[in-house]
Amino acid sequence: MMGYYGDGFGWMWLWGLLLLIGIGVLVLLAVRLFTGGTSRGGPANYGPYGAPPYGQPGGPPGGKSQARLILDERFARGELTAEQYRENVKVLGEEP
Repeated sequence: MMGYYGDGFGWMWLWGLLLLIGIGVLVLLAVRLFTGGTSRGGPANYGPYGAPPYGQPGGPPGGKSQARLILDERFARGELTAEQYRENVKVLGEEP
């Protein structure tokens, strides 16, 4: 019985490494699941509610930018005066 310090512990480092890799993969999958999927070229590149990005085919009519649409909404709600609206449109570099 003397001198048996085991062949059982020779591979334990491998199990620990595999466990750490497995935990890392699970964390990566959880992050992707909760943040909307892939980046660049995947479904997460779409605008709000799964719509194509603004200014691209299938986007809002007229090809207006998202900033312009928000500006239009604020003007329609009365948050901006006509002068402020025109000034902001000019800053965006678009036609009123």
